[in-house]
Amino acid sequence: MALKRILSAVRSGTPRLSPLSTAPATHERPAANPGVVPGRGAAAPVRPPVPTVDFNNAQEAYRSRRSWELARNLLVLRLCASRVLLAHHEQLLRLTSRLLGQRLFDKLMKMTFYGQFVAGEDQESIRPLIQHNKAFGVGSILDYGVEEDLSTEEAGRQEMESCTSEAERKDRGGASDDGFTAIKLTALGRPQVLLQFSDVLTKWRRFFHQMAAEQGKAGLAATDTRLEVAALQESVAKMGIASKKEIESWFTAETLGVSGTLDLLDWSSLIDSRTELSKHLVVPNMQTGELEPLLSGFTEEEEQQMTRMLQRMDTLAKKASEVGVRLMVDAEQTYFQPAISRLTLEMQRKFNVEKPLVFNTYQCYLRDAYDNVTLDVELARREGWCFGAKLVRGAYMAQERARAAEIGYEDPINPTYEATNAMYHRCLNYVLEELKHNTKAKVMVASHNEDTVRFTLRRMEELGLHPADCQVYFGQLLGMCDQISFPLGQAGFPVYKYVPYGPVMEVLPYLSRRALENSSVMKGAQRERQLLWQELKRRLRMGSLFHRPA
Repeated sequence: MALKRILSAVRSGTPRLSPLSTAPATHERPAANPGVVPGRGAAAPVRPPVPTVDFNNAQEAYRSRRSWELARNLLVLRLCASRVLLAHHEQLLRLTSRLLGQRLFDKLMKMTFYGQFVAGEDQESIRPLIQHNKAFGVGSILDYGVEEDLSTEEAGRQEMESCTSEAERKDRGGASDDGFTAIKLTALGRPQVLLQFSDVLTKWRRFFHQMAAEQGKAGLAATDTRLEVAALQESVAKMGIASKKEIESWFTAETLGVSGTLDLLDWSSLIDSRTELSKHLVVPNMQTGELEPLLSGFTEEEEQQMTRMLQRMDTLAKKASEVGVRLMVDAEQTYFQPAISRLTLEMQRKFNVEKPLVFNTYQCYLRDAYDNVTLDVELARREGWCFGAKLVRGAYMAQERARAAEIGYEDPINPTYEATNAMYHRCLNYVLEELKHNTKAKVMVASHNEDTVRFTLRRMEELGLHPADCQVYFGQLLGMCDQISFPLGQAGFPVYKYVPYGPVMEVLPYLSRRALENSSVMKGAQRERQLLWQELKRRLRMGSLFHRPA
């Protein structure tokens, strides 16, 4: 079968436990010993105290920035606060481009939005900024800023080339010893293929929850929901999918253990199982009520597209492994995300054996974010690979809600900003607890919310997670929240700026999202403006308006 061949290709030569192993559903964690570092078996060295971070010192926060950069930052934040400009910003950009011509338009953008949020057009032009930030304790995560969506027929190869080059930068002294590079899967192949694969995965997961509801288990946490196999066999038999004898052969003690139950991780693995079950997989069509084949929608060309995408991911991961750079797979729209997460898990199984090389991204503005995080942590425990995650709030709200309304499915986004904050902290707390007991797991807290960063620092201290262990990283976007990034870096915490680059016209969708994101977090933006004004006025008062960062 096409999907089985695609997924098995990337696993060749990689030892791993079967997804239907007899491993227990819960992981027995060792008791913590205050004198021993978990996973190392040796007495913990005497550590310096965890440094305190002052987010109120504007002078220290902005000492890496020239005064004109602070003024540009203030201007851009002010423009982002204008509802009128934001409501019509795409039309205004097109109009300005036509009136000024491409050359003048590019100069205008580089003096304002592009200059604030994008490092440059190519890797050579962004090198000075990367070196500058590094000198002040802040690393860089390179990201080619071109974004693909369903309207794109052919995805560019620039993503792969730029990521490979970023891995090679370490050999030239351009990347840190603990560096990252970011990739977008929609730029490694046709987005339409990811859309189709996501549809398969979503239907199959929805079918699991439908079966759970029939067994009276609706509403349970994802990791606690287990189907009774006997009842499941009976339900499947009633659907007429296969004979009772065939169905009984699919769920045996050899594949499921002796519990007689099946959880969502077991269920998900059935899609690419090597048993005879895969050819029988059907799901009910919610509109017609008819049963439809789950895995029949891939043409030969689409199968080749998916295979090439995996091969490109594999090439990037191997190169990154050679030079010690980690790959961070960006989250994208929910109609792509199930496929992106599934393919990323395949890479994690293969490359996250000794340490996390590949990091998946979890968008906490989604209602099912906690389920996604807990399921993947549990899968990593069962299969024995190292969990690596980046937690973000999310940046595709407008597209998500528009598509949900157009197609007629439930809005996948949390109803309020406060609900998203609560989800973020819930997911983060769960992962931090995992890090306490598993020294090989790592997380990047990618947040512009000062309260979230303070929450993380407090929980790290409570759980004994020291910044020197580099289990917890912090990340902010270039051009946003320097008052968080630089104090963290100067205090010794591993912190990174997400550094997008690319030609002006090609990164306009990225800039559009940045403008909208700034407008949606006005509390943080107001505080940032206050600190910027405070530092500019101090420099004016002290006669240091022409401050040059040392």
